[in-house]
Parts: sequence; structure tokens; C-alpha cells
Amino acid sequence: MARRGGAAGNAKPDKRADRAERAERSGRAGRGREALTAAVDGGHAELAPDKERRNAWTLLLDGAPQSHVDLDDPTYLSFEYQRRIGHVIDLAAPPGTPLHVLHLGGGAFTLARYTAATRPRSTQQIVEIDAPLVAFVRRELPLDPQARVRVRALDAREGLGKIPDGWADLVVADVFGGARTPAHLTTTEFLAEVRRALKPGGSYVANLADGPPLAHLRGQIATAAAHFPELALAADPTVWRGRRFGNAVLVASDRPVAVAELTRRVATDPHPGRVEHGRALADFTGGAAVVTDAGAKASPAPPPTAFD
Repeated sequence: MARRGGAAGNAKPDKRADRAERAERSGRAGRGREALTAAVDGGHAELAPDKERRNAWTLLLDGAPQSHVDLDDPTYLSFEYQRRIGHVIDLAAPPGTPLHVLHLGGGAFTLARYTAATRPRSTQQIVEIDAPLVAFVRRELPLDPQARVRVRALDAREGLGKIPDGWADLVVADVFGGARTPAHLTTTEFLAEVRRALKPGGSYVANLADGPPLAHLRGQIATAAAHFPELALAADPTVWRGRRFGNAVLVASDRPVAVAELTRRVATDPHPGRVEHGRALADFTGGAAVVTDAGAKASPAPPPTAFD
């Protein structure tokens, strides 16, 4: 899971010494293997060192894992759902082609770092409502100063509303507050704004979380289908079968999704998943109703054992 919806832009050229000091301090902290903590708007934030990677960290909020970052290799995606979103980023355009990407939810900026590393000269915006969290992440896990990443401290839907029509090649939604997606980011009105911000042929990709009986997931597919003709959903087989709570990655576009290649990549991940689309996905949705602002609810809370 990841966070809600960020703060100031990249440091200016006259702050090079400050950036260098932050990067050096972050590297020292990584080698020291001590957890870093801070009080943020969303609760208690912790950056826990990865025991197997020299300069990698897991961000947790109130004990719930949010994202993982390897400062030495930003192309390394540890979390299952982040790898699946990474596949979508890879398939959004020919390799290396710069993109305009909007990230709703910041976390530790993992996917923005990945995009900057794999698609240099991309222009990215991150919208993260928790300004103290952004400050903590920027201080301890500095962004590459060459990356064209702007971070705004706004609610995700408010930040989306400030994006010009047709600006984004890709909108990535990874928005959680208290381990739940806020209700106002699950609706047809929200997705109408996403569609407005996307270029023709652009894609929307969302990290969703649900458990049995998967009513939230079915509703999100139905809502996306009201705006996008092409959909695909990637999830662990046990999540598909409604046997456990987990993440699912939804891809929506007005052009055909690269389903065959996405399926191959998801199936060969360290934790293989399954991709459904077309009739099979429509059947899975089972006539679920489109979610509106008037009746929206936050995504279900994970069970206590979800992060064991």
C-alpha cells in the first residue's frame, strides 16, 4: 500500500551543498542500519533499513508497509504491486521515451524514482497531502537532483484538478490514508477528472486493496469501465479467488492495453500473478454498480494479520 495524496519542488541550484550533505547523510544512515522515525500527519513514519541491500529502506506508517526504495538502484522494485505498476510504466511507450507522469500519493517516491531512472527527461508531478512525510522522505532519501520531479502538498483530488487538460501520459494512483483509499478517490467523478488530465492514448493505473468478498474491487472495475474502454487487472491468484486480502493493479486506457506482454511479465514476477481483461474481467465484475461521490465509501481496512 502507499500513502494519500505532497510538498515543495526540487531544490534550486543555489542549494547544491545542502543536497550533497543530505545525500551523504542518507548514505551514512543506510550503512548504519538504524531505523529513522518521524511524526507526520498520517501518524508515525519509520524508514526501516533493508537487511539485504546496502542503501535500501522500507517506509512504514503506523507499522503498515507503504513503499520500498533502493537509493543505489532505483530500478529495483521490491513490493509486488510496485513491480506490477513498473511493468505498466515500461509498457506505456517505447523504452527510454520520456513521459509526463502524475503520481497521486507519494510514499517514498519509489515509482517516480523508477520512472526517472528508466525514462530520463520525463516530467513528473507527485501529489502527497502529508507535507511532514514529504519533508521526512526528502531529507532522508533525497531525490536525484537531476530528476524532473515536482512535489505538491495537496489532497490528491485537489492536485488532480490543477493538472491541465491532456497533460499526462500516465496517472498513477497509489493513495492510502490509514491503510484505506479515501472515498472521494474511488468515484466516477474522480475518474472523470483523471480522464480529463490524460492525453489521448494515455493510461490510468491504480493500486487497489481488497479482501473477500471483493466488493470494493468489483466496484472500482465497474467505475473505471464507465470512462475507459480498455481495462486489465493484475492480482495474486489467491486475491482473485477471494481467499485473502491483498493488492490488485488496475490499468485503464482509451487504447488497447498491452495485455499479452503485461501478462507475461506478471506471470514471471518473483510472486507470480494473473492478469484478466475483456469478457473475463467483465464477468468478474458481476454487474457491480458505478461508485459516485454521493454513495462512496473508503476501501475496506486490512485485517490485523495483513502485514505479518
